[in-house]
Amino acid sequence: MSTANSASISVAHGSSADDAGSAAHPAAPLADSLRIEPLTGLPARQTFGTLVPQPSPSFVVTPAVEAITQRALGYLDCGYAVHLAGPAGTGKTTLAFHVAAQLGRPVTLIHGNDEFGASDLVGKEGGYRKSTLVDNYVRSVLKTEESVQVHWQDNRLTTACEHGHTLIYDEFNRSRPEANNALLSILEEGLLNLPKGGGADNYLRVHDNFRAIFTSNPEEYAGVHKTQDALLDRMVTIQIDHYDQSTETDITSSKSNLPAEDSRVIVELANLLREMGSGHRPTIRACIALARVLSHRGVAVNVDDPFFKAAAWDIFGAQLRDAMGHNTRPGPDDLMGIVRDIQTGRISAAASPAKPRKSMRPAA
Repeated sequence: MSTANSASISVAHGSSADDAGSAAHPAAPLADSLRIEPLTGLPARQTFGTLVPQPSPSFVVTPAVEAITQRALGYLDCGYAVHLAGPAGTGKTTLAFHVAAQLGRPVTLIHGNDEFGASDLVGKEGGYRKSTLVDNYVRSVLKTEESVQVHWQDNRLTTACEHGHTLIYDEFNRSRPEANNALLSILEEGLLNLPKGGGADNYLRVHDNFRAIFTSNPEEYAGVHKTQDALLDRMVTIQIDHYDQSTETDITSSKSNLPAEDSRVIVELANLLREMGSGHRPTIRACIALARVLSHRGVAVNVDDPFFKAAAWDIFGAQLRDAMGHNTRPGPDDLMGIVRDIQTGRISAAASPAKPRKSMRPAA
């Protein structure tokens, strides 16, 4: 395992708020922090909603992450949009920022929203500007001229297209499909169609440096819409999945400063619960959370320690209940039984992501 730079994000001054269908690949590690710094030297029109990726030494790079990064960069260099798809908690957004940082361009970030319409991405009329000219040069003649101009306000997609930013559209399938229709012509013809009032010709030619990275969760997740095939056909989809157990251990230990052996037990516990349940939860976020709490309190992974027992149940208890079924009513002692068996080598999770195995039960 090696450590390299990745992306934290900086908010701009004056800003507001692989082959498609290929086999799954390991997930990207989670961001450790976000650093906020002003972006200066650009007109206000260019800085609206703009982020600047900054190096972050806490990002853990493995050969698998580097392989995905290089493939994504290859697609982006050829002008294709990249789509990182996979379950929650696999680090898709962090990987998107890591890839964007390699491009060296400002980043425009959009989060998918069910209430979005096309105007929330492209822009809209923001009022009118009225001017009146009164000519009374000849006292007996009063001449009045009035003109009204529509005031157009660009939104983030238009800004990114005009100035060649890298667009990160996070969880884009949380927006309704019709809200994303503007992306079709952007990704295919390199043109952004603007509503009446958005420009003299009502279209904008996309900047040559514009690139787009999308992330999405599976369609069965709450609040997620089915993406139109026409949009998916215009991007290259890379499936992101959980890391292998060894890499998750390295990431958990690196993010928490917990000893490697304790991190291994936590990660193996999470892997066992995935096998018992849905196959997706708990994610590496849960592993890092428990490890950080233990490290902060100076507590080791010890089944006889009351704090570890309580914290592990708070973070992993819901997944154990879901995996075993509500009729069995498992409790903290059942969870500690699994931890004890992991430490003694009686049970272990597969070295790589496995299919759900609901028949597994904790030791008595």
